[in-house]
Amino acid sequence: MALFDDLGGEPAVRRLVDRFYDLMDLEPGYAALRATHGPTLDAARDKLFWFLCGWLGGPDLYVQRFGHPQLRARHLPFAIGLQERNQWVACMSQAMRECGVPEPLREQLEHAFMQTADWMRNR
Repeated sequence: MALFDDLGGEPAVRRLVDRFYDLMDLEPGYAALRATHGPTLDAARDKLFWFLCGWLGGPDLYVQRFGHPQLRARHLPFAIGLQERNQWVACMSQAMRECGVPEPLREQLEHAFMQTADWMRNR
């Protein structure tokens, strides 16, 4: 549970996810990323929160609700190219900075997020 605990547990993951989606909704530089989502971000907020808790080594909230994440398969209906990948990582990096994630942890997570986001590309 090291990364989950280092980040600050569920409250910190929730703050990060909320800031991520707030930025996606507010910043014009993330418009292509925002366009891949539906009219509201409520369900996406919860799903990313649940997923990240487990992915970071905390409770498997997503798995308890939906089973194995099957990330790539669940994202195949959405066009994810370089632009969407880059915007997702940039938005998450900005959210981490604004939430005060310490530099070494932020760098480690940025690397892991980039690997995962790159694997999700389907266009």
